[in-house]
Amino acid sequence: MHSSFSIDLKTARRRSGLSQADCGHLLGVDKRRISAFESGRSIPTVPEICGLSLIFGCSFETLFASVFSEVGSDIERRLAHMPTCGYSFLGHFNRVHTLNRIAARLSDHQRFRGSA
Repeated sequence: MHSSFSIDLKTARRRSGLSQADCGHLLGVDKRRISAFESGRSIPTVPEICGLSLIFGCSFETLFASVFSEVGSDIERRLAHMPTCGYSFLGHFNRVHTLNRIAARLSDHQRFRGSA
């Protein structure tokens, strides 16, 4: 999961003309932290992810496309094997509705990724 993100991040940084030190300064972290992201030794925190998205002018989903894809596949696999629930009728109805919405979002996401 992290290797594709690492490559994408390094590519985005190089295309921007920014050094690891530049990115570190903008994020308020040491350049070694940026190096750790790019080598796959570490993953950014949510605030760092938001900062990287702003620095490179791309959405969170674009910056982490490979991570979204892998996580989506994992959720889709688990969704197919959901345990039964012991909720009341209303709770069961809400759960089924939510699971169907999740499946639809995953399908839409895969369709969007396939056309890009």
